[in-house]
Amino acid sequence: MSEQQNSALGAGDSRRGFIKKTAAAAAATATVSSLKTPVYGQNQAPSTGRVIGANDRIVVGFVGVGGQGMAHVRSIKRNAGENNVEIVAACDVSKTRTAEAVEYIGGDCKGYGDHRKVVDRKDVDVIVCSTVDHWHTDITCDALESGKHVYCEKPMTRYLGEAFRIYDTAKKTGKLVQVGAQRTSSGAYHKAAELNREGLSGPLVLATGSYMRNNPQGEWNYQIPGYATADDIDWGRWLGRVDNRIPFNADHWRRWRKYYPYCAGVLGDLLPHRLHPLMLATGNPQFPTRVVSLGNSAFETDKNTPGTYMRSVDENVQLLAEFPGGFNMFLTSGTVNEQGIVECIRGHFGTMYLGNGKIEFKPERPFADEFDPETHNGLEPGESISAHEKNLFDAIRSGNQPSANIDLAVKVQTVVSLAEISDRLNVMCLFDEKTRKITTGDGKEVEAITYGSLELS
Repeated sequence: MSEQQNSALGAGDSRRGFIKKTAAAAAATATVSSLKTPVYGQNQAPSTGRVIGANDRIVVGFVGVGGQGMAHVRSIKRNAGENNVEIVAACDVSKTRTAEAVEYIGGDCKGYGDHRKVVDRKDVDVIVCSTVDHWHTDITCDALESGKHVYCEKPMTRYLGEAFRIYDTAKKTGKLVQVGAQRTSSGAYHKAAELNREGLSGPLVLATGSYMRNNPQGEWNYQIPGYATADDIDWGRWLGRVDNRIPFNADHWRRWRKYYPYCAGVLGDLLPHRLHPLMLATGNPQFPTRVVSLGNSAFETDKNTPGTYMRSVDENVQLLAEFPGGFNMFLTSGTVNEQGIVECIRGHFGTMYLGNGKIEFKPERPFADEFDPETHNGLEPGESISAHEKNLFDAIRSGNQPSANIDLAVKVQTVVSLAEISDRLNVMCLFDEKTRKITTGDGKEVEAITYGSLELS
């Protein structure tokens, strides 16, 4: 340590204390400077919609009441008294799903086949969006523009341009967005973020994580219900903005996660569950500067399920993302092997191992005399849907940001979307957060994938 640095230390301070103070200041500066537009509540247009006080009841409407949507319906109904909420609307392109949800919710709940009728209701405060990925943006932005807060299932959206549309709309309206990455409501990641802002790990080097499954029958080959017919499902509305408009297909409707026009596969469906909490845990989530990804579906597991098609999305994916300051993230996900890799954040001074309600910090050998090992137990555990929903309701009443908020979510979606572009176009993607442009290493601009840009889009 230099004489100048030594003079800055008080009598009872240590090098670690000095590092914590300077790291915290640097992180705060980096966080503010990395934002393209003001953070929630600062210099924004006045929000529309009802101002909800601490004791006010929050009114909820659901758009999308399939498997995940009904999981939210059951959870929010079960905890309605504790959270002081009321469910008044359920919407789905399937008449059967809508009717079943309305019956389950009971009371004065009304059913709809068009999300705009739910959004137009003046009494609704929050929209829970659990639809196919390519509908997330229109539903979320319509809700935000109508003065409603949004719980949107992950991934936040289908394509990169849409992510910034949601981001800009949230900033303009001042309404809250909570993305359905439940692990971000676990205490371990918030504690890790606090420790990293204090500089415990030192300059961050590498984060690793994985989301692995092994399904010999092909992942997402769900059973197709008898009601899945063109008479029950508004197929044209379900396709929405999708350019590859095929005739009604029950397999595509029920097993949409297998097909690129509707989903990015494990990149969009599984890895956001790891990206959101890991980026949160850094203490200073940032936009990536470079992303590369590769994947394949060489195992063709769908051949083991009669009556389905071969998937167009990958079964095995690896993602490497670089962030400002030399920090990298490596994640892997797949549906053909269930062995994962350790979830941790490696820093110059030490490594932080993240567990369910637990953090272990182990100093690097060169810094073992200056940093002690630390263990933090008893932190809020798990991936609880109900805890994540409550986190949004509490944020609405307090005016704070929820755990998987728009500033985190847009950065995560940028990683996901760049990874898909890298994989499908076979390029390394360099990203400029100020211009929002993508280039290759030789400076050629890359057009982001969107509806109609590829055959399967």
